Amino acid sequence: MNSVLVTADVVVFGLIDDRLHVLLVQRAAEPFAGMWALPGAELLPDLDPGLEHAARRRLRDKTGLAKVYLEQVITVSGPLRDPRGYSVSTVFMALVRPGECRLRAGDRVSAVAWFPVDGDMVGFELAFDHAELLAVAVRRLRAKAEYSLLPALLLPELFTVPELERLYHGLIAAPCPNYTLRRRLAAGPWLEKSGQTKLVGKKQTQLYRLDPEQLGTFLDAAQ
Repeated sequence: MNSVLVTADVVVFGLIDDRLHVLLVQRAAEPFAGMWALPGAELLPDLDPGLEHAARRRLRDKTGLAKVYLEQVITVSGPLRDPRGYSVSTVFMALVRPGECRLRAGDRVSAVAWFPVDGDMVGFELAFDHAELLAVAVRRLRAKAEYSLLPALLLPELFTVPELERLYHGLIAAPCPNYTLRRRLAAGPWLEKSGQTKLVGKKQTQLYRLDPEQLGTFLDAAQ
């Protein structure tokens, strides 16, 4: 009986110059040698107690980050996804700050780099069915923006409300007017004032951070 390839693939989102980016790896081995793909790891039963562990292992290996927000998005399978045979992949979405990452190639990967997301794609072909998986993850992130402050994890630790608004309007493309977003902020303990300000134009603007309790809720599974 042929074995089934079981993997965890990670769509890693980051914010660079006020624009949504995704982390990709360039494959050094066949299949699809030389093409860019989502970071992924084969499930190793002797090492991984589950697929999330495999995803975090790959994320830590390629970014140096051990504690990040990670959410399961979709599981896909089929005989044509991978030339090596039948495969099953569980896809996770991670939200990180690129400035905190230490990108590292190796382990059948020749390069690791950030690429801007245009709509729900990167503008060039990806290996396997990873373009479709990226699109699914982008839609999940946009959906989250419609009812939560989860995308704020992409911002620096301290940020202004206008920066949060730009994230929602320009990057996530959520249909959320400013007054709706501000009403959402006022309705719950999402943010807390940091006690610091920064100069924006000619005005000192209050800096906020995610409320520690809310941040803990977002990261409760990030071990």
